Amino acid sequence: MSPLETLRRMDAIAGWPLLTATFLARLPVSMALIGLLTLVASATGSVAVAGIVSGAFALGETVGGPLIARFADRHGQRRPVLVTALVDAVLIGLLVAAVAADRSPAVLTVLAALSGLCMPQIGPMARTRWVGLIRAADPRATDRERSLAAAMSVEGVLDEAAFVLGPALVGVLTVTLSPSASVLGAAVLIGVFGTVFALHPTAPPGTPPARGAGGRIATPALMVIAAPMFCQGLFFGGMSTGVTAFATDSGHGDLSGLMYALQGSSSAVAGLLMASLPVAFTLPARVRVAAGALFLLTFPLYLADGAVALSVAILALGVAIGPHLVSLFGLIERAAPPSRMSQSMALILSFLILGQSAGSVVAGSLADAYGHQGAFALATAGALVAVAVNTLVMRSRWYARREEAAPADPREGISATLGPDGT
Repeated sequence: MSPLETLRRMDAIAGWPLLTATFLARLPVSMALIGLLTLVASATGSVAVAGIVSGAFALGETVGGPLIARFADRHGQRRPVLVTALVDAVLIGLLVAAVAADRSPAVLTVLAALSGLCMPQIGPMARTRWVGLIRAADPRATDRERSLAAAMSVEGVLDEAAFVLGPALVGVLTVTLSPSASVLGAAVLIGVFGTVFALHPTAPPGTPPARGAGGRIATPALMVIAAPMFCQGLFFGGMSTGVTAFATDSGHGDLSGLMYALQGSSSAVAGLLMASLPVAFTLPARVRVAAGALFLLTFPLYLADGAVALSVAILALGVAIGPHLVSLFGLIERAAPPSRMSQSMALILSFLILGQSAGSVVAGSLADAYGHQGAFALATAGALVAVAVNTLVMRSRWYARREEAAPADPREGISATLGPDGT
């Protein structure tokens, strides 16, 4: 299945309006993080305060995301997404007003944490919608597996594009208008397109909590995925910091965004191509191969002696990123109970956010001490740990799909195959 065929399959299942809404409602996450850094730093003159405020936003999203997603699993997506989208737009607006009014760092930090806490979980809920739509649309197992692979591929591409274009949009709005405009732009996007996503007819109804193992998410099959996802976040933190440090030290600071976009572009194409792989190439095997490639492809970063050479190395590295993320989300779909799909997606995604936040902090110190190669070393270490977890801890049998006569049964999937201790 080519990338174009992958997109056509998604269009046939739900149409472009859903894809467009999920993408535009995703942009505010990266826009708010980068925009707050720029806005608070310019207003207060303190990068440290800006980092605290932006970190509070990320921490709030990490805590609130699984809670919002759990409510959506039980009561349907429409109400929680609609309420949180509108409330979050207001909170972000209040945060901008507080910065303009020169409020204390403590006030800004609290407002940022609340804004992150109420951020709608568009990515996890969109993936949950695709799973439900595909299970209903594709009765044959082979067709369903290909469609699920296509959906996870497209969702991975939307995530990549949002994290690449979000900061770029912040830069454009900051230069043409003001730092406040970039954060207010995030508020408008989440208010408008979060509402569109909430009211779209594909919004699934709630599912009553399942009894027994079918409703548990604290199983080895699901929780082990948190480790490589956290490592992927460390990787992102190390890469973004390393690229920025390299570009700044070489006198081409304005090229850092473009160089990082190269990674996003190759990652997006590779992610879309995952839907064309044969079903016999299992998800656990894909995760291991992708993590191994992620590790090995970091080494050319240390050999690059100029912007062109580093750009080529980054472009090649992106080929492993998309497949790793797409396969990890595919494993979540296998491991999560259907009645708690959104919460499972949001929970594991929170480890990616935590890893990226921690990675940015650690990589910054490494870059100060050892230059851009110090930051890249964190990316290499993160990939190496992911390889170890995927190879030594993850068990393929945890993710073997069991076809049942009644696929709507809440015990469908891997959770139904686990014993009381989750094994």
